[in-house]
Amino acid sequence: MTTRRASAACAALLAAFALFLAGCAKRSLSSAELRDVTSEVVTAAQRLTGHRSQISIRPEYEPSWLGSEGVHVADDIDISLPNAAQAAGVAPALAQTLNQIARRHRLSFSEVAAAAGTRFDFAYRGKRTHSIFVSSPSGTAARAPASAQSYSGAPRLAIIIDDMGGDSALDASVIGLPFPLTVSVLPNLPLSAEMADRAYRRGDHVMLHLPMQADSESEPGGAQPEAVELRIGMSPEQVRSIFASMLATVPHAAGVNNHEGSRATADPALMNALMAAIRQRGLYFIDSRTTAATVAYDAAESAGVPAASRKVFLDDTPTRQAVLASLDLAVRDARKDGFAIAIGHPRPATIAALKEGVPRLRAEGIQLVFASDLVR
Repeated sequence: MTTRRASAACAALLAAFALFLAGCAKRSLSSAELRDVTSEVVTAAQRLTGHRSQISIRPEYEPSWLGSEGVHVADDIDISLPNAAQAAGVAPALAQTLNQIARRHRLSFSEVAAAAGTRFDFAYRGKRTHSIFVSSPSGTAARAPASAQSYSGAPRLAIIIDDMGGDSALDASVIGLPFPLTVSVLPNLPLSAEMADRAYRRGDHVMLHLPMQADSESEPGGAQPEAVELRIGMSPEQVRSIFASMLATVPHAAGVNNHEGSRATADPALMNALMAAIRQRGLYFIDSRTTAATVAYDAAESAGVPAASRKVFLDDTPTRQAVLASLDLAVRDARKDGFAIAIGHPRPATIAALKEGVPRLRAEGIQLVFASDLVR
């Protein structure tokens, strides 16, 4: 018995020593730990600014002999506040919150004044893990040039990318675009929650792309009904239940727009039931206008739901040149009416056209905004 006790005590000591050595050997945060801290910083910034800040994240990698991808060692986070007045009001609370996040993760915290804003650095055992640069339009903005952000009366354009959550590579390419986007995520897909969370942490706005009954379901080659969708004849209770279950699979959704729905959005009873559910959740609605007979916007307005309508589909013809031409149409509408909403999809041609066309239109004075900025 004594021998057994001695062996157990020895094993316990060895285990404790191994843990001690492991703790001493850990000189940096893991990639997962880095992402957790980054997510907390982005969530805090969005909360403190009422989801009106523009945020970009640039991971830093160090070469590794283990593989060509390198090791994720730090994140650079740029937070552009909407205006100088909000920057003055938010900055102290943001600094305090960042300090709390650092302490919670046992990171050192420092603040450095910069010419165009303020930089906050996190470090683990002397090694930098995060640089958080906070600026306002009076300085340099991370995702939008200061000239565009502060341009008084600039035409405003919101670009929504529908059908997110279906393709990891294409969705990641959309989320990586260096300007503000509103991403609309299909529910109940394997990647729905992941892509919604990634877009939100990146600083984009998230919507639920809500499947609805289409007129063309009965036509040869027409749209096939989704496994779960809103259909004419559903009771308000059914609408509420289906809507709630879909919304649960798309975290961070602040608004809703219709997927298909040429028949559903033309039905007043169904739209009235949906808008009651949307109002109860405090969300906004964008009518994708898949039919000229839609009553969705009117139903939203009657229910007191903030709403707007799509003006242009960017990629009905899925070629780069066609998308660029559609983008020009959206800009024309924005100049004429003061604002416009364009909808595209995560397709290679669309992504390529946006990379090429958006910097040009922003240089011409078009202000890129989120869909939530255009609802009323």
